[in-house]
Amino acid sequence: MEPQSPNLKTTPSLTLGRFHISEDYGFLLPSPLRELPDHYRPWMDIANQLPHLIESGQLRAQVDKMPLLSCQFLTDYREQRLAHLILSFITMGYVWQEGETQPKEVLPRNLALPFVEVSRSVGLPPILTHSDLVLANWTARDPGRPLEIRNLDTIFSFPGGESLRDFILVTVLVENAAVPGIKALVQAVNAILQPSPDSLLQALQRLRLSIQDITGVLGQMHDYVDPDIFYAVIRIFLSGWKDNPAMPAGLIYEGVSNEPLRYSGGSAAQSTVLHAFDEFLGIHHSEESADFLHKMRDYMPPSHKAFVEEIHSAPSLRDHILSSGNGQLLAAYNQCVEALVALRSYHIAMVTKYLITAAARAKGRRPSQLPGPPRALEERGTGGTMVLRFLKSVRDKTLDAILHQSG
Repeated sequence: MEPQSPNLKTTPSLTLGRFHISEDYGFLLPSPLRELPDHYRPWMDIANQLPHLIESGQLRAQVDKMPLLSCQFLTDYREQRLAHLILSFITMGYVWQEGETQPKEVLPRNLALPFVEVSRSVGLPPILTHSDLVLANWTARDPGRPLEIRNLDTIFSFPGGESLRDFILVTVLVENAAVPGIKALVQAVNAILQPSPDSLLQALQRLRLSIQDITGVLGQMHDYVDPDIFYAVIRIFLSGWKDNPAMPAGLIYEGVSNEPLRYSGGSAAQSTVLHAFDEFLGIHHSEESADFLHKMRDYMPPSHKAFVEEIHSAPSLRDHILSSGNGQLLAAYNQCVEALVALRSYHIAMVTKYLITAAARAKGRRPSQLPGPPRALEERGTGGTMVLRFLKSVRDKTLDAILHQSG
């Protein structure tokens, strides 16, 4: 480590700006672009018609006729993120157009080459991620009004109609509800680095309120998303080609690799929010769960992953509270943990409704106009985990973090 100048603080404060995280929108991409330069019109034309092209079985033929375009005319990061969003949507539609029984196991070079090229530019894998589906796939109808579901729309979509749109938008609102918690986390870290018990207590209280707000916003899924449509129609387009029985070998990216590549599908585990909260609160998951969660960090924008790693390397909140002997801080910490346990319990109930119960119903009927629901994935999340076992382990390990004052 380089020596510190005696005129500088030995412990620089933590800021969101260092990690390209918005003070107003958190991990959401602020005001995402909706249009690429005209050179990329062939991509835009296909992406804007995706639901129709998939449902009519025409997408693969349209992609096969698509020209091979270079990414060199993408002029900045926002255009690169939009290109990644577009190509990830087209890729998922191309692979899963006919459902899990007839996936395409080779991505044609006119799609694979630019997708891998732009993926390298933005530091994301060449598959649909949470940062595409949610963080970069929203627009405000009236930018002057608050973010609420009827003032939002998605930029691109798959089959699934309003249920898919609102699944994405409720998740956008969950990310938005986390913003005060992210800011509180930064305040708390700085209150440990430059000790300020009052500021730390206030930050912990704000973090608890944010976690509780996240749980409340998540409940909007029940109002807007039909579990049968989510299970039978939407979920396949979020599924990847790693730990997926429908594509055990993976996907060949033509012109990139002769061997199949394996990537996990889009998953809430790719959201940076709970990774940051877990690291800050010092929550340690089981080896199996921690291994999966750490792999999911490679599906985050690199600056967001770096933020989580910065929180991990910060002084321990738990040690600070225990050594301080401050009962108010200990109680406030435990309230944060309890709020996080409640959020994770609520998520388990939601996954049970939208995955397990919906799967049981789907076994008895198949929508005639659509490919069958993804039976190979019945007990797995779109990220490839055995979902309930994973979620319960994560919830239980969170509960284990409750602190007890020694002596």
